[in-house]
Amino acid sequence: MIKTEKILHLKSSRGRKVRVVREHYLRELVPCFSSLCQADCANDGKLLPGDLTHYVVPDAEVVVKYLEILEFRELQGVIFTQTACQALHSKGRRFYNRLRSLVKDPRHNCVLFANEFQEYSYCPREKGESQEKWQTRCVYSAAVWYYNHLAGMMNVVMITEDDDAVAQYSSLNSGVFVITVQDYLQNFWPELQAAHELYSSISQALQEKENEDSQKEFTEHLPAEVLEAGIKSGRYIQGTLNVSKHRAQNEAFIMNEGLSNKNTGAGNHNLSEGVLVYGSKNRNRAVHGDTVVVELLPKSEWRGKATALIEGQDEKTREDSESKPMPTGNVVGILQRNWRDYVVTFPTRDKTQSQTRNSQRILVIPWDRRIPKIRISTQQADTLQDHRVVVRIDSWESSSLYPNGHSVRVLGRAGELETEVQTILIENCIHVPPFSDVQLREMPINSPERPWRVDPAQMQERRDLRGTRLVFSIDPQGCEDVDDTLSVRSLADGKLLELGVHIADVTHFITEGSLTDLEARSRATTYYLADRRYDMLPAVLSADLCSLLGGVDRYAMSVMWELDAQTLAVNKVWYGRTLIRSSYQLHYELAQALLNGEDAEVPELARLGSEQRDRKLAELIQALEMLTRVARHLRAQRDRGGALELEGVEVRAQLDEDRNITALVPRQPLEVHETVAECMIYANHWVARKIQEAFPYQALLRRHPPPRLELFSQLVDTAKARGFPIDTRTNKALADSLDRAVDQQDPLVNRLLRMMATQAMSQAVYFSTGAEPVDQFYHYGLALDCYTHFTSPIRRYADMVVHRLLTAALQVERGSSPDRPLASNREVEEMAQHINNKNRAAQRAQNMSTALFQCLYFKERDPQTDPRCVADAIIYSIRDNGVLVFVSEYGVKGPVYVKNKEGQVVSVEPDGSCEWQSGSVRRYPDHITTTSSYGTSTFRLFDHITVRISVQFTACHAATLNMGVISNKPHRSAETRQPPSQARSQLVQEVVRLAEEAQEKAAQRPKLSREEREFRQSRTPNLYSLLEEVRELALMDLETVSQICMTTA
Repeated sequence: MIKTEKILHLKSSRGRKVRVVREHYLRELVPCFSSLCQADCANDGKLLPGDLTHYVVPDAEVVVKYLEILEFRELQGVIFTQTACQALHSKGRRFYNRLRSLVKDPRHNCVLFANEFQEYSYCPREKGESQEKWQTRCVYSAAVWYYNHLAGMMNVVMITEDDDAVAQYSSLNSGVFVITVQDYLQNFWPELQAAHELYSSISQALQEKENEDSQKEFTEHLPAEVLEAGIKSGRYIQGTLNVSKHRAQNEAFIMNEGLSNKNTGAGNHNLSEGVLVYGSKNRNRAVHGDTVVVELLPKSEWRGKATALIEGQDEKTREDSESKPMPTGNVVGILQRNWRDYVVTFPTRDKTQSQTRNSQRILVIPWDRRIPKIRISTQQADTLQDHRVVVRIDSWESSSLYPNGHSVRVLGRAGELETEVQTILIENCIHVPPFSDVQLREMPINSPERPWRVDPAQMQERRDLRGTRLVFSIDPQGCEDVDDTLSVRSLADGKLLELGVHIADVTHFITEGSLTDLEARSRATTYYLADRRYDMLPAVLSADLCSLLGGVDRYAMSVMWELDAQTLAVNKVWYGRTLIRSSYQLHYELAQALLNGEDAEVPELARLGSEQRDRKLAELIQALEMLTRVARHLRAQRDRGGALELEGVEVRAQLDEDRNITALVPRQPLEVHETVAECMIYANHWVARKIQEAFPYQALLRRHPPPRLELFSQLVDTAKARGFPIDTRTNKALADSLDRAVDQQDPLVNRLLRMMATQAMSQAVYFSTGAEPVDQFYHYGLALDCYTHFTSPIRRYADMVVHRLLTAALQVERGSSPDRPLASNREVEEMAQHINNKNRAAQRAQNMSTALFQCLYFKERDPQTDPRCVADAIIYSIRDNGVLVFVSEYGVKGPVYVKNKEGQVVSVEPDGSCEWQSGSVRRYPDHITTTSSYGTSTFRLFDHITVRISVQFTACHAATLNMGVISNKPHRSAETRQPPSQARSQLVQEVVRLAEEAQEKAAQRPKLSREEREFRQSRTPNLYSLLEEVRELALMDLETVSQICMTTA
């Protein structure tokens, strides 16, 4: 080891130059991370393969400017130097962390070389040498070291943007080539068109940035040390910027769980509802999602939230009605940029767009209304008009009204189905490429030539339940991914019962840390859209070897309880790995029919003789009856604790022989639904107890925090208008209040109240037990002291984590050590946050997809003549210039205006029909009135009105449904109104038809583009997504509902 000195020239907080001398130690042995190494380097972890034609070493400037190109998985053998990494760190921690993640990811063939600690590659900075020249010399020295270290067995290519460096170094060493990035792409990757286009886009953006003027449009952000001191003193407030969806130009809010009266900068003001940032100037270049620092304005400048509906997303310049003034501030600094990929649309060519000989500077319009226009430079502005394009923001200087960015790739023409679906995925940061060949090679084989069989070694390690338990599954009709089965039997001459829940043993097939595991962790969940799904796991597992199908041997993770037959008290619980064979694959309607004593054909019994069939059928019915009795008891226990049951209308998909969905029909709530749900909740609860006891500081659990009482204000006020008192002090009180809030004349009233209650709920989230006190483990919706997810490992990565924790807990219980070291509390908490973020993204994407297909359904229909565009709606909220309504027939919610932009109001004629007239409008807590020459008209909460549905299309944003009132009376006419089942059925048929047409058109193309192949994994509509598509929970947060309603708990 050699000791030397490293001299740094830094700036102090006051801006003075400071010369810092630090000790610097050089070593002869520094890991090279190459499989060709013959020098016995301590190469732990990822290694560069030896079968490549060359390694590539990017210059520091290349890493800083073109990191996106280096992220292409096609580029292999990339060596990032410590010098380049430090240069990127100076650009910002976000970019530095991006490079670190890239190096850690085993799916990317790149490593990090500590060149500044290697004795023979270290280059001290010479006197008078610029930092850029020194960095280039360091990287070149590292490239030469690699070539010599590997004894010339691998050529090394250094890529740079410095023409002087190319001229200086290109001929110094044979085997070490120095070329520009453009030359490298043209010579080594001529077919990687996406990389060439990205390079051109970034280069143009960098060139345009150099030509910008210096006139200030925004105030400069304060230095980081000033922001930090201000936050500590309470002068400034830190939080996440959330731009209003409906008033993106004017309203944004700073949200942070820590905002409260404790902020001394807030004085005695309550900041629990956040801080308003009004106008783009006060936003000071912050973008939706950024972590920012704000300073409160004087109280005289505070403003309130606008309370009027916005018609057509067109923000009015006149003063809207506002709520009472709330704390208002302006952004003084940005702590963390959370920029992502944005989908934008190239507008129709405008003469005002700036243009040069080689490129045009275009203001593109983001699909997300909350994002400002982005200025990019391109030579394809005319070609890309009315196209959706993915762009990234590079910078936003104080001298520019808009951020600068560059294009990444073209999605397609706006309005096309495939383009819109890809847009939804990208806008929610969902990246789901097809599973790679390397990942698929990790999968077990199950084919007619090589059928999968049970491993004899596993038979010795597992409890074999195949001959001793009657195991069966109950799922929606047509379900392919069966991840849970049940068993129940009588013991000790009827004195005891044994209840068993058996879950697919996914983690047996997926090794922790494998490429498939990393991909599953990255996705975190299966993504369900209206016309497709993107699986978390390859199909050989999700639809085959991990699906607990009937009549085949499968591995399972089981929880079995021994219960007292009379009291159903738990005597003991057994956890472990099992071998099962499901005897019956039932669907809900069949299971309920058997419980009801109806004649129903069980497919598995069809070929048996009558005597044997009757005997086995009696055994099955007895098991279902015992299971129902146990589930009733479990539900009653949770009801006594205050479990909530919020409204959700289930629908059933009808499938044809090709498994295409042809119709949806309403499905009446069946007791067997609740029976299965209760058993799953019970298993999740007991597994949570087990892993929490074994690992009190590093178990993955799921909690549902109690909602803030002020969020129930709309529910309380709305119910009060109907004469129903709502007590929200506890979950038990809320559940009892909702049970009593029943209008015998209108069942929709209770459903809407339950929807509003759900809307006020906090989201259930995953967490590490070491990150929260025990009293915060409580699940408010389920009324359980601890809870987790164990029962769906095929589609949730959290369940896979819990399976591994349970396995480790059982190993510890037997006195042995876990097979792998357990993740720390910090690692589990980071994983929990990642899964939470992905779950929210999945839910947003599902909702957006549903809205897209609802618009497609109404797109081809004339709202003036088609009776399907006229529907009954119920009013659930009052606004200053209109009402919010819910159309149960189509599961649609939205605004209905009683005052338009021209100042006209809805006037109701004697027969109930409505037309626009000059007049005025007045809002009350429970109703709104309009006054015109016809007199006064009133619209009250829970009134049924008739609305006409139409579609508003815009080239740059998502299409939306518009609803206009045509009568203040309910839409009840049997001649014009179709039954809900028929309307839903036709909606889904139309959705399927449009999807199939799009696929047929795509099949006629000579060749699919890479983007089309990337986003096309599942081509046919699936069961789960369309169960969700038109379910009448449009007012709810469906992620929370799925937990509270226990449909997927």
